[in-house]
Amino acid sequence: MLSECCCILLLSHIRSILATTQQMWPLYVLLSKFSRTEEQYSQGSERDHLSLVESFLCKRSVGTNKCHNTVLSCSYFCEVPHINQLHSWDCGLACVLMVLRTLGMDYDMQELEELCCTTSIWTVDLAYLLQKFSVKFSYFTVTLGANPSFCVETFYKEQLSNDLVRVDMLFQKARDAGINIECRSISSEEISSLIMSGKFIAIALVDQYKLSHSWLEDIGISDFCNDSPGYTGHYVVICGYDADTDEFEIRDPASSRKHEKVTSRCLEGARKSFGTDEDLLLIRLQKEETESSPL
Repeated sequence: MLSECCCILLLSHIRSILATTQQMWPLYVLLSKFSRTEEQYSQGSERDHLSLVESFLCKRSVGTNKCHNTVLSCSYFCEVPHINQLHSWDCGLACVLMVLRTLGMDYDMQELEELCCTTSIWTVDLAYLLQKFSVKFSYFTVTLGANPSFCVETFYKEQLSNDLVRVDMLFQKARDAGINIECRSISSEEISSLIMSGKFIAIALVDQYKLSHSWLEDIGISDFCNDSPGYTGHYVVICGYDADTDEFEIRDPASSRKHEKVTSRCLEGARKSFGTDEDLLLIRLQKEETESSPL
């Protein structure tokens, strides 16, 4: 802080400047230059702390919707190994395994099953699983907890009553577990920008029927899609985007095809179907420097 003597001399100097220039600037404008160095010093330690904890840098990127606009390429595809699910319920685990393999961690489905301890997999279960492997990610959803209105869907009817308490408890403990949950929708434009940056891939909850049949709508014969069997929850990995064709590259653990592309319109419809809560796990392609095995 400036001493009283220095302040008196400073004010005297400022008055002489004002008398000479006839410019009646507010005093704080002139003083700000003198105080700026001290302010920057006081904030330095805070910035150092924030840089150490680096809490989900993707949040800032998504908030500005300008993620790495300097990227010159019109497309980007991350090499993600395709892994098929083994059962009807473990598509989410297969997606987590694809993420782990992409990050250079060699685990198998049996190990993930043992860690998850349930066959009724919710997105929050996958979030805790990624956290155990020190994977950097953010979790986007429009509902914090298990949505009781899903009881009307056959897909949820059998397990929902048993899962409500367990899932809600996982949400309540997420912050203490170091899991960042953003309660908001994330658009396909935001996802494409983040994928194009080369720093992110994503695990998305989709309606499997809409994902596999929406190509009929794209070619103008949507009448064939009217007899929908109802919502079927399914997880896929989003690992690429082509701006020229407006298509995302995905890894579908239920598909025999190792490489698959879907239009942005198709993915958006499947992701925002009733039953998904628009759940999305945005994964940063960088491991923690100090990670310990969860096993």
